[in-house]
Amino acid sequence: MIELANITKSFEGREVLQHVNAKFKKGECSFVIGASGSGKSVLMKCMVGLIVPTSGSIRFDERDFLQLDYHERKSVRQEIGMLFQGAALFDSLSVEDNVAFPLRMFTQMTKAEILDRVNFCLHRVKLENVNQLFPSNISGGMKKRVGIARAIALNPKYLFCDEPNSGLDPITSRVIDELILEITQEYEITTIINSHDIKSVFDKGDHIVFIDQGKSVWEGNKNELGISGNQALEAFIKASKF
Repeated sequence: MIELANITKSFEGREVLQHVNAKFKKGECSFVIGASGSGKSVLMKCMVGLIVPTSGSIRFDERDFLQLDYHERKSVRQEIGMLFQGAALFDSLSVEDNVAFPLRMFTQMTKAEILDRVNFCLHRVKLENVNQLFPSNISGGMKKRVGIARAIALNPKYLFCDEPNSGLDPITSRVIDELILEITQEYEITTIINSHDIKSVFDKGDHIVFIDQGKSVWEGNKNELGISGNQALEAFIKASKF
């Protein structure tokens, strides 16, 4: 579980996040939604340790991340998998080397052990016989799947996905949605997804946090989304095409 309590973040005196509170449970696909500029990307960066909040606490299974020392924070970061918006693969590395990258960086595994783990992760995302291909040789959907394989290589407890369906066609988007949900439930990962894709939210939203002008103004699940009674959320849904 990840718990946020009164997360505030200011840049040059301007509050981008204002007392954000939320809980994200393991084994669930949690979505953070909101309009562009609402603060959801800043919130995710705070959770993964790229930005330090001005105030508040971020607890990873009872560990207050902001109160940990350098080595303790590093240990938590190694429990985090990240799927970036554009997959963020290394163009100069093969698919195999992209997935192997965190294993070489953070483990003492042998070459044989790394290859076994890489092949397992690629098989898990339904990609086989692509080890020696490069990002330029594969489709956008395949890149996202390679990105997921890399994100789960270290058996993360927490998975963060930044706009996983960005740039994908509707059919491929649903494939990625299903894959993230399967992995979340199978390994009981705490998964948090930043998304503008309202169809994905309605389909897969075990838990949803709506951010409006830097504030967390609504929490619920996909079944409650259409009856929230929150005017800002209703306007956001209405303006979204799906």
